[in-house]
Amino acid sequence: MEIDEIFLPECVIAQKKISSKKRALEQLSELLVIASPGLTQPEVFESLVGRERLGSTGLGHGAALPHGRLKAVEKPVCALLQLKTGIDYDAVDGQSVDLVCALLVPEEATNEHLKLLAMLAEIFGDEQFCQQLRAAGSDADLYQLLTQWQSKYDLDQQARPCV
Repeated sequence: MEIDEIFLPECVIAQKKISSKKRALEQLSELLVIASPGLTQPEVFESLVGRERLGSTGLGHGAALPHGRLKAVEKPVCALLQLKTGIDYDAVDGQSVDLVCALLVPEEATNEHLKLLAMLAEIFGDEQFCQQLRAAGSDADLYQLLTQWQSKYDLDQQARPCV
């Protein structure tokens, strides 16, 4: 699956002023509803918050990847917030977060969910690429950068067991 298949341009926001993790999740929920009509903001928010209760999705190095699964989701969708200033996100490294990417997938899409999480973790684990994302000054610039990203791996390959 390609990046532009899961991100709509209107769901990628640059230079957003947000002061808390809760408000970031609320904003992401609103964006995900745009990408997945038929859902409501409260149900998307509750899905994201429910996952956060299991443990923070703060990846470290200023990035977080909240995600959830809902029965009413027809296809995977993502939203990205590039924040003006970092927020406390309970990230594993204790650093503030200024890139927050939310993923929502259909409830039964377990394998696809894991592949998409791996792809997003690769994107937001690439510190040089994240610096480019942070430097984007507009929604359009941020979306263009994001959709030009190329994986170093073939994510369509089956995972090979470690031996």
